[in-house]
Amino acid sequence: MFVCIDSVCESVISWIRPTLCASHFFPPLCSGEPWSLCQSVRMRSVCVSGFCVCISVLLHFAISQPPTESDIYTECTDGYQWDPQTQHCKDINECETIQDACKGEMKCFNHYGGYLCLPRSASVIPASESPNQIHPDLESPVSEPYNPCQAGYEPQGDSCVDVNECERDTHDCQPSQECINTDGGFTCQCPDGYRKVGSECIDIDECRYRYCQHRCVNVPGSFSCQCEAGFQIASNNRSCIDVDECDMGAPCQQRCYNTYGTFLCRCEQGYELGPDGFTCNDIDECSYSSYLCQYQCINEPGKFTCVCPEGYQLLGTRLCQDINECETGTHRCTDGQTCVNIHGGYQCVDTNRCKDPYMQVSDSRCVCPVTKPACRDLPFSIVHRYMSITSERSVPSDIFQIQATSIYPGAYNTFRIRSGDDNGDFYIRQINNVSAMLVLARAVTGPKEYVLDLEMVSVNPLISYQSSSALRLSIYVGEHAF
Repeated sequence: MFVCIDSVCESVISWIRPTLCASHFFPPLCSGEPWSLCQSVRMRSVCVSGFCVCISVLLHFAISQPPTESDIYTECTDGYQWDPQTQHCKDINECETIQDACKGEMKCFNHYGGYLCLPRSASVIPASESPNQIHPDLESPVSEPYNPCQAGYEPQGDSCVDVNECERDTHDCQPSQECINTDGGFTCQCPDGYRKVGSECIDIDECRYRYCQHRCVNVPGSFSCQCEAGFQIASNNRSCIDVDECDMGAPCQQRCYNTYGTFLCRCEQGYELGPDGFTCNDIDECSYSSYLCQYQCINEPGKFTCVCPEGYQLLGTRLCQDINECETGTHRCTDGQTCVNIHGGYQCVDTNRCKDPYMQVSDSRCVCPVTKPACRDLPFSIVHRYMSITSERSVPSDIFQIQATSIYPGAYNTFRIRSGDDNGDFYIRQINNVSAMLVLARAVTGPKEYVLDLEMVSVNPLISYQSSSALRLSIYVGEHAF
């Protein structure tokens, strides 16, 4: 086989000497139109991309020779097989005998002694060979009937009709292209998503045109839009709309708030958001402060509760208030006793607390008659009183006021603690001639009980008269500071 390149004939068949090409076919072979390039040397020409490819029709020394009676050869060169009927070597049509001889976009063209894999756009131009140039032992090429019509048409009766190259599969469209018949020809159309460059279909990168709101993924012949996390593709397959993760089962343990492109987890009061951003952990409010409750703080899931000791009830949510068992009737005092309410409880005292030589004159007052010798150095009267104070009270603190009930003209009154204050926890501050204040001098802690005899001494120097009366004060110190 010979190829004409820049008016130079080059042999591409390895077993033909280059000198044969140079001496026999140059320069006359590569001059004139492609139709006449090879006719003087009994060649067939193939036009491929502007090159005239010449295929030898008859090589006297390599193709076939008539056998003689004395010398008969039945072995043929590659690409031929022995035909016992004609007693000649016959060309093998590899395009028919070899399955998928050419791969991809290549088309198989058979020629003597071999075959060519050429682009589908290549066409074979048969040479107009004169009868005296054809070897008598080779079959003459079949001549096509005369077509008086223009290219792309064929005669039908007295008129010319269009040839549908697409139906006859005589087009040169690529397998990926669609053949569309036209008057006198055909066009090769690329499928959607492709554009034609030369004879090939090239994928269109739609992502260059920013069709997608977020991300664009180009695929052969098309594209797809993708959205960022927290969004989903809209009905137009291009825009992205927010996803309400809260309605789609967001992993929030308590509260979920949808935001643009994401969501937030929040917790109920009394809880705090965990490190993972989803779970809610209970807040131990009691560990933050010791002043949340007046007595004791109890932590509970999502909240805390204040409790009070026995004898108290909750006032509001945090304070403790003493229960007056004497008023509520929850005490256990007998008929001969009097209920005295104190901080955190109550005391049952005898109704008659007068001891000899005193005599009871009322529920809380005892007198010692002057007619009894034993009353000479004792206060004339004793009045019983009861009170309760809290522990750890700030000092000094005024806790009880003493007031004279009888006033005599010209008398001078003085007040003192007669008994019960062995540790000096109290003192008397006299206000005027008829009243004085009992003061707590030291902080005390309960539960504890004091019984103080507070005495008022009256002296009248004009008549040389002196008398005294006492107030027996029972002080109950509660266990708590409230």
